[in-house]
Amino acid sequence: MAAFISGWESAVVMKILHTSDWHLGQHFITKSRAAEHAAFMDWLLVQVVEQQIDAVIVAGDIFDTGTPPSYARELYNRFIVAMSKLSCQLVILAGNHDSVAMLNESKQLLRELNTQVITTVSDDLTSQLITLKSEAGMPQAILCAIPFVRPRDVMRSQAGQSGLEKQTQLGDAIKQHYADLHILAVTQQAEIQSEFGHPVPIIATGHLTAMGVSVTESVRDIYIGTLDAFAANQFPAADYIALGHIHRAQKVAKSEHIRYSGSPIALSFDEVKQQKSVNLVHFKEGKLDAVEIFPIPQFQPMQLLKGNLDSLATQLSDFPKMLDLAEGKRPTWLCIEVEEQDYLQDLQTRVAALTDNLAVEVLQVKRARKNREQVLSSEQQETLTELSVGDVFQRCLAQVDFSSDVEVARKLRIELAFKQIVEQVEHQHVTPENADLTQGDK
Repeated sequence: MAAFISGWESAVVMKILHTSDWHLGQHFITKSRAAEHAAFMDWLLVQVVEQQIDAVIVAGDIFDTGTPPSYARELYNRFIVAMSKLSCQLVILAGNHDSVAMLNESKQLLRELNTQVITTVSDDLTSQLITLKSEAGMPQAILCAIPFVRPRDVMRSQAGQSGLEKQTQLGDAIKQHYADLHILAVTQQAEIQSEFGHPVPIIATGHLTAMGVSVTESVRDIYIGTLDAFAANQFPAADYIALGHIHRAQKVAKSEHIRYSGSPIALSFDEVKQQKSVNLVHFKEGKLDAVEIFPIPQFQPMQLLKGNLDSLATQLSDFPKMLDLAEGKRPTWLCIEVEEQDYLQDLQTRVAALTDNLAVEVLQVKRARKNREQVLSSEQQETLTELSVGDVFQRCLAQVDFSSDVEVARKLRIELAFKQIVEQVEHQHVTPENADLTQGDK
């Protein structure tokens, strides 16, 4: 009886840890991320113990490529073994970077280690429905485990379809898959309520781009030529939706329960100012109670510096001299973007002189974006007749600074609207003046 009461209490209050986009095996401008990933995993294991986490969900892109190096696989296996000793369920969803075949190789074995690996959507919806349980075996939540959805898994291409029609068909198919799985989850939820006398939440996952989110340079398109973004109102009425693919932690459509956790480490230099984090999600009495954002320590110092050479010299003066590597400290990885003097041919040499004897490693030297565009334009002496409509559009966008989260989201809306207009002009013979463009972005 005591065991039953203990199990019932643990089912009433539940904690999951939502993370994604680890990209194990990433090779970053000649640098391995193995040490950072190992440090992150050690940190995550500590959080599981200290915060008494019931389940960890990794929402896609566990690896950076479909053929990860052996050390990345070793990190993956070592983490799963360590998790299996903590009485905490682990659910791993495949992302667009992951190889379905590679993840499937060990999924049956990993099931014996309290780890569920979901690689593809299936006609057998029950295979994507996971009951998360307490250590005592009591049901705590129902998980609609949806990985990256490949178009071939949910739709058949039809001859003569326009790009816009393919977008619509794929979006509808993904929406229907979520809806069908959620219906089963609701049925199971009612059965658990009837049998055990307590409610459990429904959690869903996804690895895709939701409308209105901010992306970074390291995010690669996943539905090229088909689905650009998935509307937030097309997700089912789950208590929490754990998303992956976007590397910036954020809510979707200002919804507390639809979130990206973001990547645990900066995967490009434009991510270095982001505070990386994981989502600690609390449920109480079968409903979402709170979402805590747990900041992740920066295991490898990285910075992006911008300015002319004089300004860069001033910024670099704040960096310490060479570090004693024996103390375990790491030199800062730098990306330097040079403004004004970007025409100089010996930029690399000048930057090397500025950073000599400093505790830094310059991984990338860039010329200012606007100046690069102007130089490129003057060298090519292009005319409108030589450019496509898309080329002209991109040239115009390149002259605008979309730096804030709001501006990046606005740029995505403009690009999506432009693409839809072009599709309509090409396939339905309508004029741009008649096409629907969001009033705020005209």
